[in-house]
Amino acid sequence: MSKIRITWIKSAIGYEERQRKTLATLGFHRLNQSVVFEDSNSVRGMIIKVRHLVRVEEELGKTK
Repeated sequence: MSKIRITWIKSAIGYEERQRKTLATLGFHRLNQSVVFEDSNSVRGMIIKVRHLVRVEEELGKTK
């Protein structure tokens, strides 16, 4: 399964509480932080909810 890198690029100030909670659930603590996840439907759903606040990239690296 592939991995994706998600980077928080825009502040959540002024957006709904639900979107701020989604960022926290993804593991973000500060702006410009990146996290890596296995690509799954649940992670993709969270990304869709905050797509205007994050950047998503395919993680290239070793494959097993």
